[in-house]
Parts: sequence; structure tokens; C-alpha cells
Amino acid sequence: MAFVQDPLPFDINALEPHGMKAETFEYHYGKHHKAYVDNLNKLTEGTELANKSLEEVIKTSFNDSSKAGIFNNAAQVWNHTFFWNSLKPAGGGAPTGDLATRIDKDFGSLDKFKEEFSNAAATQFGSGWSWLIDDGGTLKVIKTPNAENPLAHGKKALLTLDVWEHAYYIDYRNARPAFIKNFLENLVNWDFAAENLAKA
Repeated sequence: MAFVQDPLPFDINALEPHGMKAETFEYHYGKHHKAYVDNLNKLTEGTELANKSLEEVIKTSFNDSSKAGIFNNAAQVWNHTFFWNSLKPAGGGAPTGDLATRIDKDFGSLDKFKEEFSNAAATQFGSGWSWLIDDGGTLKVIKTPNAENPLAHGKKALLTLDVWEHAYYIDYRNARPAFIKNFLENLVNWDFAAENLAKA
């Protein structure tokens, strides 16, 4: 069974008023994300991994040098789908409910979380990701290089920001901090993070 590219959870131009052009998604979703799906299908065709879930492929191939290409493509398929869901039109604002309580408890305040998350995203050298995760009941911010993700380490991801240059270059050129600021102010999907936190 072939791996498929999930549709965007919003129209391609839905984030234009909020700092991300349709052109960004034409390239990032339409070309980069699609290429990872296509490559993964080519790499797993005819193997035992072809019938496994994307999550199983990631966990099976992580730290196996003979499957590095499979891991990179599988993780990037998963990471991008997770990233699209971490965005929403007219997002931003503040979380509510249990997520808000947990952020206050584990970071001290929402502002402290934003500071830590922004720093992780800004200081990830080269390509990678900034994540809000649930690590055994404690919320933490981590950053990962290239395709690596919390799932590979047995951690629960709640939210992510893609800081590969192609994620922001059309909209922000080389100004990664402006992209990070806009994400937290106008795009972050707290509902998605809350849903992930609530999952067993």
C-alpha cells in the first residue's frame, strides 16, 4: 500500500492575510513535501516496510544506517503533515484549558514558553525543527536537525515549526526570527496542540 500525501488542512491561500503566501505552499507542500512522499514510496516498494504505518517506518529505520534514506523521507513526510496542522488561519493568541495550565506549570508563563520556543527555532543551525513535546508528563521545548523528530525518540509531539530555509524564504527571505515571531503571533494552532496533549 503506497504512502499518500495528506491534503492541507486549509486552502492554499488561507494564510496569505497572516504572513504566508500561497506561493510558499505551492513549493513547500506541492514540491518539497510531495517529493518526500514519492521518494519514500520508491525506497519502500517491494519491502516489508511498504505495508507498515508511517510511524512504524520512522521508528524502525531511525539509527539504522542502512535505512537512512528511508528514515529521512518517512520522517519528513510525517513532520510536514504535523507542521501543516500546527498552522491555522488567524491562529496565535493563547492556549486554554489543560494546555494553558501545563504551559504555565512547566515554563512559568506563556511568554517564557514563547521565548524558549523562539530561541530553539532561531538557534537550530542549518535545517531542522522546533518542537513543543510532552516528555513523560512534562512539557518541554526541543529542536531537532534535518528530518529528526520526537517520535523517533519515543516522545509525544504537540506542536512544531519548520525552520528549513525553504519554509520561510519566499515570505521572509533570510529573516528566520521574523518568521518565528509571525508563527507565534498569527499562525500557531493551539487547538491542535491541545488535541495532541489530550491523546493517551
